Amino acid sequence: MHVFVTGGTGHSGPYIISDLIAAGHQVTALARSDKSAEAVSALGAKVRRGDLDDLDGLKAAAAESDGVIHVAHRQDLLPTGGLDAVAAAEQTIMLAYGEALKGTGKPLVTSGSIGSPGWEHLGRPATEEDPTLSGGEKFKGTLRVRNIVETTVLGLAEQGVRSSVVRIPTIMHSTTDNAGFLPILIGLAKEKGVVGYPGDGKNNWSAVHARDLAAVFRLALEKSPAGRNWHAVADEAIPFREIAEAIGSRLKLPAVPIPADELMLPGFFGFLANLVKLDVAASSAITRQTLGWEPTQPGLLADLDNGHYFPAS
Repeated sequence: MHVFVTGGTGHSGPYIISDLIAAGHQVTALARSDKSAEAVSALGAKVRRGDLDDLDGLKAAAAESDGVIHVAHRQDLLPTGGLDAVAAAEQTIMLAYGEALKGTGKPLVTSGSIGSPGWEHLGRPATEEDPTLSGGEKFKGTLRVRNIVETTVLGLAEQGVRSSVVRIPTIMHSTTDNAGFLPILIGLAKEKGVVGYPGDGKNNWSAVHARDLAAVFRLALEKSPAGRNWHAVADEAIPFREIAEAIGSRLKLPAVPIPADELMLPGFFGFLANLVKLDVAASSAITRQTLGWEPTQPGLLADLDNGHYFPAS
């Protein structure tokens, strides 16, 4: 299968490209700069120069391919428009793919988020069958505003696109992770001199290794029926306090509770204040059974023991 991939130089992109090629697929990856072009070429992918704001180019690339995996985001819009602008731009891209792939039955696999659909307080782990809840004005500026992207993608199934969404856990970890939540939390701990956790720290986060995540994207491309959600979740529920304590033990810093009120929590965590309070355990049982996915890489806490997050000074 000839697959068009965006986001090929991000955290997950190189793992996705490598996994696709190892499975026998041909890959063309979008590259905005010479540096990005060199990186995706080194992975064995063909290069298509272009930008996410070039909708005609994206449509042409999708039409020329046998399927699309889209994991890129307009991060450049964050400073001026925040998550609302990023989500609006991404929805426009999904609609463009829909125009290019309408009636073809070709697969379109895009990234979603375990943290954004709005499932907190379910009283059980969220599953792939739990629908993405609506966003709207009330949720502007929060992760939930991006839900419109997921619902748009799934809606393309009605137009003859074999569309699906891979929901990604709060933490994606790997040896090449230098900008995800773990490095941010580790950097914050070094700055503050303590590792904080919100309230009693019993709120659950989920996690996956980037290499295992890549396999879910490939399997969804190959096997997913139209209009389905998948959960790339290896660690289904890790209390935030355990993550904080694991970081603290490696930095030799104490893990301490941060009162979850308007003053203390944002004062400590800054822009992460809303994220660290997320409590969303998530199951991947349906993904494992239906797609035949089984994680093979170290879990989050085991990966923290591998040393790459805490290089010797």
